[in-house]
Amino acid sequence: MAQNDILLESLGARERQIMDALFMLGEAAVAQVLAELASPPSYSAVRGMLTLLERKGLVSHRREGLRYLYSPTVAPGKAKKRALKNVVATFFKGSPERAVSALLGLDEETPIDLDKLRAVVEKSRRSKS
Repeated sequence: MAQNDILLESLGARERQIMDALFMLGEAAVAQVLAELASPPSYSAVRGMLTLLERKGLVSHRREGLRYLYSPTVAPGKAKKRALKNVVATFFKGSPERAVSALLGLDEETPIDLDKLRAVVEKSRRSKS
């Protein structure tokens, strides 16, 4: 397991929210990250967390005029996979089948394209054999 994978798993809730904002924005100033957070802390708290995330190697920055622009150093796809594995482990006892079952029954108004889902399952089967 890569060092960044271990770090992503050990982030606190607010750090994960900040990383999520950076993944969504790509590159952002502190104020932009702050605007994406639910019940945001102070500007200086977000700036401090970004500095901490940078020390951990998960974020980098560049200077543009008087402000710093921050960006993730971890690929979003890799972070999504790690996050999903953590959700499955935490809420579904490590069972992807239970997670999929929960997703399929979540919202009756959201149509589920079973043909697309079947194709994804088949592709996964082919890649593992």
